[in-house]
Amino acid sequence: MSPSTDRADEASQDTSVPADSKINHAASINYWSSLPSTTSNMLGMLGTYPWYSRIELQGSKNFLTKVRRLLPALQPNGKFNLGVDCGAGVGRVTEGFLRHVCAVVDAVEPVSKFTQVLQEGQLKKDGVVGDIYTVGLENWFPEKKYDLIWTQWCVGHLTDSQLIQYVSRCRNSLTESGIMVIKENLSTDPGDQDMYDDVDSSVTRTDAKFKQIFDAAGMDVIKSEIQTGFPKQFKLLPVKSYALRPKI
Repeated sequence: MSPSTDRADEASQDTSVPADSKINHAASINYWSSLPSTTSNMLGMLGTYPWYSRIELQGSKNFLTKVRRLLPALQPNGKFNLGVDCGAGVGRVTEGFLRHVCAVVDAVEPVSKFTQVLQEGQLKKDGVVGDIYTVGLENWFPEKKYDLIWTQWCVGHLTDSQLIQYVSRCRNSLTESGIMVIKENLSTDPGDQDMYDDVDSSVTRTDAKFKQIFDAAGMDVIKSEIQTGFPKQFKLLPVKSYALRPKI
């Protein structure tokens, strides 16, 4: 997935079947595989505006700083030992943000042409990018403990049940003081329904649905925040970050 314009007023959603039942993983992979392996294509139409990525990445940095202040066991500064960029694409988030807060960043990405870029990139040569897993999140079973699991603009390709299972696996793969962050678009459907996008076969969920999923996966939302700073003329879908910790 990527940042999207708000199209809720352009077409009504078919609510006769759950939105996530329409997800087709093969169609999603085919769509993303058809795009050039560049950062601009990861951002869709907004890739032509470099300032958009800067605003978005700064928002992530600010959000994580606030989250770390909530957890006494974490140093407000300094780097996490090991993070993972889930739905990494060609590494835009790792390059622009995660490498500054993690000593090493693993990557999970289902599109092989994108992981090839990561494998051949300078961050891999420098040891910043660690292990690279060319697999969808629905089939990723972490074998390590992570201090930070960052998942952005990709869980719309998972069904509700797959997302619950994914978050649950991540919960069990956090270090004692580890954090999971999910950053995603929010549905603006007037009937408060999830929205299906047949362009890339993905679902944009409501805030309420995300909270139900996190609860079912055994996670508490310790902080959430809407991304700010985007010019209103683009009429973008709201983007919200959720910081998750295992339920006690």
